[in-house]
Amino acid sequence: MNEEKTVKNRFAMRREAALRQIAGIGPFIEGTLVKVPHKTCKHVAHRLTFKVAGKTRAAYVPLDRVKDVEAWAREYRRLKRLIRSVTRASLGELRNHVKSRRGSAGGRKSTARTRPA
Repeated sequence: MNEEKTVKNRFAMRREAALRQIAGIGPFIEGTLVKVPHKTCKHVAHRLTFKVAGKTRAAYVPLDRVKDVEAWAREYRRLKRLIRSVTRASLGELRNHVKSRRGSAGGRKSTARTRPA
């Protein structure tokens, strides 16, 4: 009953840590919450701006939902950071794999061809 321990490199460990954090993400919404002041009074309206097919769209956010939408937008920004982190770790692991494969090949192969004299 030999259990082989798989040795994970730092990139795989970083990726797994980021994936665990992604699993804990709550509700999110893509977009930015903006305040739109009225000219004639002190009232401030809130809009959520987002892109659809390359065009900016806006949705009205009722005053009682502003805190929720702020939290959802924060979660979306956090999700984007975590996705970039997973991508960086995966690329690092891929590059590390290529380097280790080249190193274990036993030496460089010569690409120079000899010409008959």
